[in-house]
Amino acid sequence: MPQDAYELALKALGYKERTEAELRRWLAERGVQDVEIEEIIAVLAEAGAIDDASFARRYAADKRLLAGWGPDRIVRALEERGVALEHIEAALGGDDESAQLERATSLLLARGMSCGTERERERALGLLVRRGYPLELAYDAVRRVERRLREAA
Repeated sequence: MPQDAYELALKALGYKERTEAELRRWLAERGVQDVEIEEIIAVLAEAGAIDDASFARRYAADKRLLAGWGPDRIVRALEERGVALEHIEAALGGDDESAQLERATSLLLARGMSCGTERERERALGLLVRRGYPLELAYDAVRRVERRLREAA
């Protein structure tokens, strides 16, 4: 394994955390040969510098808490980054439907979406679906917000 290719990989990981697939693509785009890439990936995986399972857990947690993403959007994003399905499923495993519903409801309330009119309900539903919440769960969140605001009045 040429030292400069290994140093290139370390440099790439220094800029941002990458999945194994992303690092493979990044190195290939810079002319690193497939044999060298395999060696580099093996060394970095053994050292714990590349760990797709850990990456998926952190990514899912960050997107849920910081960006308000639902499970569908997280799955799509991780798939696009080349994370294996078993790692994605494990990362989302602790996120039950009641927690998703509470996050979706909180997101709508934080945005001040009252869901009192048909137009407001459609906007709220659209927001949740774009954020990656399943349609049925998004409907439940909109109904919950509408009910809470009605009860508070």
